[in-house]
Amino acid sequence: MKKRIIPLILTALCVLTLITGAVLAQQQRTLADKLIRLHVVANSDSQHDQMVKLRVRDAVLDETQRWLSDADDPVAALAEHLDAIEAAAGEALLDCGSADTVSVRLQNELFSRRDYETFSLPSGVYRTLRVTVGAGKGHNWWCVVFPALCMSASADELEQAAEAAGITDSELRLITEDGAAYKLKFRTVELFEKFREILMGR
Repeated sequence: MKKRIIPLILTALCVLTLITGAVLAQQQRTLADKLIRLHVVANSDSQHDQMVKLRVRDAVLDETQRWLSDADDPVAALAEHLDAIEAAAGEALLDCGSADTVSVRLQNELFSRRDYETFSLPSGVYRTLRVTVGAGKGHNWWCVVFPALCMSASADELEQAAEAAGITDSELRLITEDGAAYKLKFRTVELFEKFREILMGR
């Protein structure tokens, strides 16, 4: 009898995990549609290039907020002003005495789970403003440019920014829950996505 029960329990757990993973994965994709992440890639890992990366980041953040602060469509606003954002990044490079080039583009990128001070984001594909300095061989710096969560935000500021971006209470709970609960949820999403890739033969 026990030999029959154990496989049934394991099967039930697998099915439950897949169902939960499917629900959470859909929630992640819905959340991702409301966010724009910022991904700044340094020329190299030298101390100077890493400093330059942060100066470029600051210039990009200042410029993007000019276009995002009152934008009805944040993606369209960034797409329309990519040249201005790239020019601001280029000026930051010149101020640092760098001869590197910089490219700025909007694209979809796959991110692993990322923990910030007041929130976490599950792994998945996100719309991204990618800024590449020079050869783009250095360490990355990434955050969320819309809503404006790049710099440290208090819980109240996070809630206000999330509400302005149309993030629901359940989506906010997904990214702000603390401890083992959210880690288990994020791990379930990751396992579901890997299983889905196997089924699709990727």
